[in-house]
Amino acid sequence: DPMARPPSTSVTEAEQAILEVLWELGEGSVRDVANELGRQKPVAYTTVLTMLGILHKKELVAFRQEGRAFIYRPTLTKGDVRDRALQNLMAQLFDGSPEELAVHLLERHDVDPGKIEALREKIRRAKGGA
Repeated sequence: DPMARPPSTSVTEAEQAILEVLWELGEGSVRDVANELGRQKPVAYTTVLTMLGILHKKELVAFRQEGRAFIYRPTLTKGDVRDRALQNLMAQLFDGSPEELAVHLLERHDVDPGKIEALREKIRRAKGGA
């Protein structure tokens, strides 16, 4: 049910691609974004304009006018957007539990034991432990 989707959290693949460009550039006009995206595959200026409008509605980009051009910039960092996506994922599929998600990742995706040790170390540091 598309109505049930909260307006400002979920990002489509195409929107994500635009955000990636803006994170890379810092800010850019519709033309800048279209040119950057066009390196991978052709994209219409009007499509980028529409997508930026949607991202603006979702409060994920802000813009200012410079002459006749609109200059867009991301309002959230890549980390912020990752956090939101993870929150949504955990809420939908893992009873809101980061532990459930971690267990799922470790069980389903062969993580090499050396990396698990490195993860433990990161977790210790993140929690402010020794």
